[in-house]
Amino acid sequence: MGTQFQQAGFYVSFKFKQFINIKYFMKLFFLPVIALSLVYGVGCQSKSQTSQTGELKDSLTTTVATTQTENQTTPIDTKNIKVANAKTILERPQVPILCYHQVRNWRATDGAMGKDYTVEIQNFKDQIKMLSDSGYNTVLPDQLYAYLNEGKPLPKKPIMLTFDDTVLDQFTVVNPTLKKYGYKAAYFIMTVSIGKKGKFVNYMSADQIKQLADEGNTIGSHTYDHKNFKKYEGKDWEEQLDKPTKKLEEITGKKIEYFAYPFGLWNAKGIPELKKRGFKMAFSLADKRDENDPLFTVRRIIASGHWSPKTLHNNIVKSF
Repeated sequence: MGTQFQQAGFYVSFKFKQFINIKYFMKLFFLPVIALSLVYGVGCQSKSQTSQTGELKDSLTTTVATTQTENQTTPIDTKNIKVANAKTILERPQVPILCYHQVRNWRATDGAMGKDYTVEIQNFKDQIKMLSDSGYNTVLPDQLYAYLNEGKPLPKKPIMLTFDDTVLDQFTVVNPTLKKYGYKAAYFIMTVSIGKKGKFVNYMSADQIKQLADEGNTIGSHTYDHKNFKKYEGKDWEEQLDKPTKKLEEITGKKIEYFAYPFGLWNAKGIPELKKRGFKMAFSLADKRDENDPLFTVRRIIASGHWSPKTLHNNIVKSF
């Protein structure tokens, strides 16, 4: 199904594909508008949850012995990390990774799938409090990369929080909430929407993205306009990877080394293009990791807006 949206003198064409989620089979999700007057942003979508290994193994806590007495995300130099073989990486217990999109109160026009990808403000705050009360400590992609390749230690009960699509509430609601608990996160930026203001949604400015980076969060790439990674050919690699990377590096003053697939969709054919451009890891959604390139198919689960903090915790335990 193809849909085109006109935005500020240019057209963005999005190809949508249907995905599995805990309640839905082959369903489509569509995030808000991204033009100056009526501009639509398309949110990530894929299988919301897949239960694979049951409860997070006790061996993870043993392997990732505590290096921090408080929840502080210590910067790690990954330049000299030796990349492990796929078997070694796949044998390490998975670290839970949550994927969020919008954090705002539901509207009357939000359907069931829209609510799945939109966590209401108080529920989000309660979810983060639950993670803190349960002893979870946030880690960032650099730490995960060092752990997966060389078994570098992580804090007890590690978890990664990720936010896709550049939506403004990730700065105004999410960032202050995470700061309260000493948490850090990875923000995957869709560069077409930077600074845009629309009828239904606003997006982060370049200054706000820089502030997140300066405060110790990770900024990653989420393409230019959310085009399906599996469809890239020709100039798409430049438009969807090279130019967004350059823009984000200019904004943050830091190297962009992590990538999140739009809709969580990937193919093995495109992974060498990511490697060639210096990306260290790429994040999908609930699909099984690729047996040859697990670093480029790191699993996340959608933190559903339908879930209470207790339900979120249950799904973390069940899915990783």
